[in-house]
Amino acid sequence: MDMTDAEFDELIAQLPRRVHDVYAPFVASTPDAPAFVEAGRVWTYRQFSDAVDAAARDLAALAIRPGDRVMVASENSVALGAMLFAAGTLDAWAIPVNPRLSGRELDQIAAHSGARRVMFNAALSKEAADHATRVGAQLRAIGPFGGIGVGPLNDATQAEPVTDGNERQVAALMYTSGTTGAPKGVMLSHRNLLVAARVSGLMRRTAPGDRIYGVLPMSHIVGYSILLISTLMHGAALHVVAKADPAALARAIAEEGITTIFGVPATYQRLLEYKSVNGIARLKRGSLRLMGVAGAPLDLSLKQRIEDEFGIPLLNAYGITECSPGLTGVREADPVSDESVGPLLPGIAYRIVDRDGKAVGTGEVGELHVRGANVMLGYYRAPDQTAAGIDRDGWFNTGDLARVNARGHFYIVGRTKEMIIRSGFNVYPAEIEAVLNSHRDVVQSAVVGRPVEGNEEIVAFVQLLLGASIDAEALAAYAANQLTPYKRPSELVVLDTLPAASTGKILKHKLRDLAIASARTGSTAAVG
Repeated sequence: MDMTDAEFDELIAQLPRRVHDVYAPFVASTPDAPAFVEAGRVWTYRQFSDAVDAAARDLAALAIRPGDRVMVASENSVALGAMLFAAGTLDAWAIPVNPRLSGRELDQIAAHSGARRVMFNAALSKEAADHATRVGAQLRAIGPFGGIGVGPLNDATQAEPVTDGNERQVAALMYTSGTTGAPKGVMLSHRNLLVAARVSGLMRRTAPGDRIYGVLPMSHIVGYSILLISTLMHGAALHVVAKADPAALARAIAEEGITTIFGVPATYQRLLEYKSVNGIARLKRGSLRLMGVAGAPLDLSLKQRIEDEFGIPLLNAYGITECSPGLTGVREADPVSDESVGPLLPGIAYRIVDRDGKAVGTGEVGELHVRGANVMLGYYRAPDQTAAGIDRDGWFNTGDLARVNARGHFYIVGRTKEMIIRSGFNVYPAEIEAVLNSHRDVVQSAVVGRPVEGNEEIVAFVQLLLGASIDAEALAAYAANQLTPYKRPSELVVLDTLPAASTGKILKHKLRDLAIASARTGSTAAVG
């Protein structure tokens, strides 16, 4: 799916004014069609629209004003979707957050955002209930949803200005930790989210009758934009899943009419693990027609195994929270056999530059900068960070290292900040991870750099399959046979699990801290 500039301009012109307007055409034309399926219950488009309206009335009664920030801590649910849309109907900024964050992390986001109220979906998870108790939230109903903890009113916070169009009005404030662990509030306008959701749905051919498996958290950009908004924008139904469970996913594919899955590599890895551990000969494909993946480097062995399992291609894509998120994607009509994340999506311009800001040649690695209608307004209350990320001409520095081939297909090599310089050589963690992940006993791996005097060394963390017999030394030897000496890990550490966000994205800043701490204490043995 590609567009001319004129076609893309027409797409922009036809976008609704606000995010919550996306489902209105289906409320009018097919009100009884399913919008959500949650724990066996079907919510029609009319029922969901009524729920959003009722929730908006309750938020207004709780003194939520236009320009206020409303924070909602909840697992994936219809209630979360309704409260996010309800905030938008009041021209408040929605802040979806994961209730599995610590109290410190949640309080940090609430303070930085100046949230007028913090809501906790206490009825759905113990984590949210515990947070509600911790802050003294009062349990009540918001619209038709009971058990919502409503935090105290922050009457000192100031409302932000409201604009009429969709281009400058903030719809969502998405907090992302990036590579450092320090949260940043990404201001996404209604237009940012609308254009990303529209393009995503067109690329995936989402339509009424589709059922999308909603496992990625709505508290992260893919779950919010690509699953929640895009699904309703195209008249499909979202199969809402509060927590990832490979057994439930396999059952939903086989028996519940799932047509589309969008996950991270770990989503598919755990599905294959479930099959293996339970001695299942072959997973049933059911109505599944499309599988998408993003959020982390894709191991080619995993790609091949999941494609063999279901008989359809696994389509790799690339995006970033600051871009709402989609930037590139492998097309369904033009699948690939390698780790390409595909060509650019419509409406996006790019440049790849070296450290001096000069354009690199085709096939050469450089830092990826992009420009388009999906690029954020900026970082909230951080003008210096915004200026560092977006230049005066609108180019956003993704911080990712990439290359593009002659066909226009992109390859993400790694993060600029994650690149390791060892003895003067550039080392890209993704390459080493791909080698480690190719071993049959490896579930996933993550490679980080550790500073040493006058140099950097490579530390690899690996999670093995349950019952695997290989040890760190043997795995290091396996990798050494496929890597030039300066790319070989100085230390290889086997962990029961790798620290990960709720999306499955590995938290490398935590591993980097562990690597540095282990060098100080000598708590792990060096291998290499």
